[in-house]
Amino acid sequence: MSHPFTAPTAQVRVDHHSAVHLAAETAREVARGCELPGALPDQAAVIASELATNLNKHASDGTLYVQPLPLGHGVEILAADRGPGMQDPERCLADGYTTTGTLGVGLGAVSRMATHFTLRSAEGPEPGTWVCARLAPPGERRPEWQGVGSVCLPAEGEEECGDARAIVDTDSGRTAVVLDGLGHGRLAAEAAQAALRTFHAEPDRPLPEVLARMNQALRHTRGAAVGLLRLHPDRADYCGIGNIRALALSPGGVSHRLTGQPGVVGWGMPTPRVHGFPLPRGATAVLHSDGVDARWALDPPPFVLRLPPPLLSAALAHGHRRVRDDATVLAARSPLRLP
Repeated sequence: MSHPFTAPTAQVRVDHHSAVHLAAETAREVARGCELPGALPDQAAVIASELATNLNKHASDGTLYVQPLPLGHGVEILAADRGPGMQDPERCLADGYTTTGTLGVGLGAVSRMATHFTLRSAEGPEPGTWVCARLAPPGERRPEWQGVGSVCLPAEGEEECGDARAIVDTDSGRTAVVLDGLGHGRLAAEAAQAALRTFHAEPDRPLPEVLARMNQALRHTRGAAVGLLRLHPDRADYCGIGNIRALALSPGGVSHRLTGQPGVVGWGMPTPRVHGFPLPRGATAVLHSDGVDARWALDPPPFVLRLPPPLLSAALAHGHRRVRDDATVLAARSPLRLP
């Protein structure tokens, strides 16, 4: 059976109250696709409805992103907007607090219903609020799975996404991949999915071997750009072909910026090389396709550097996406322990 995370992220733009119902139905459908038991799909719908209602009432340019969990079994609902931000986020989570005369139970109810809940907000020249609510069965709540986030979006007007991504934990480390099939649409998606199947077959092999196997698998496709990242407790290894960027973020700034070697996986790929860089505890490694404007990393606001991986992925995809191209962000921290 294919991994449910292979599908692109479902997105619902909240620009009218009617989007609240669509958000709820989208979350319920994704949760059912993840085969969540019992009342969990309905709970996912309630969470999405509350977050969408909050965006409709208080935010500008708000969007909900819904997808299976990057690691584990469950559903993730992300909310992102462009302001005005929350002056006191903790107070906004308290039942009874409201600025619009309602009952004031939305965010508080979401935080109690979700298995994991994270909220950050920023005011000032680049305002915004980002929320991550995850819902998982009791046996799928390992804390090391929280240090991962991703958003994968098709180009506007396209039904299929030419990007793909995945992340797995094995004895070799935490290994992530971002793939960008050449162009967009169906043929790009076929190339990306072929590479993704190869990755899932043996993700713990040395990174150059994984790329070599992808190169073989993609010979009769359009080909793809591929970025592979392996995270260890204190460092990361990057191996890439094409325009997939890798970066390391910490509260002090962006410490490393890497781009794959020139070439196309599936078409005369050069011999891949591995580049290692330190990744101290608490630092975040980021992979993203060229559907995300790379200029975000030139001088990111301090609050962006401090966002946890799920919210960082949402913030970059929401704020720096090129809508005419497929866009993928994957952010991850090194796990403290592996299986």
